[in-house]
Amino acid sequence: MLINKNSGLPWGWLDTFGLLIWIFGFYFETRGDYELREFIKNPLNKGKIVQKGLWAYTRHPNYFGEVTLWWGIFVISLRGLSSFYGIIGPITITVLILFVSGIPLLEKKYIGNPEFEKYKKKTSIFFPLPRKNST
Repeated sequence: MLINKNSGLPWGWLDTFGLLIWIFGFYFETRGDYELREFIKNPLNKGKIVQKGLWAYTRHPNYFGEVTLWWGIFVISLRGLSSFYGIIGPITITVLILFVSGIPLLEKKYIGNPEFEKYKKKTSIFFPLPRKNST
């Protein structure tokens, strides 16, 4: 709604920046989902934790991508500068995924899994980062 409210305005640098953020998030979400789906399809991976591709940089690339999409939409909505209250959407989804229903619930089911505990020590929980050296 906020973006449509300002639809009469010419395309600007905020639109481009927001679209690039959205594309980056879309890539992360879809690529993370694809990698997970392919990993699960392989019967040799039963009971294992995916740790390749984007999953080597973040334990939740699909969640990171989803949150990034929302922030991209927010940036696009700023072109009218009267739409700052649109920040409610990305903040809400970020808080829910990081602290309420996304990551906490998913990781809770892996507590005590030795492979996951090792993966957890060397891989960023949310933001894509290089792996830590750990034994």
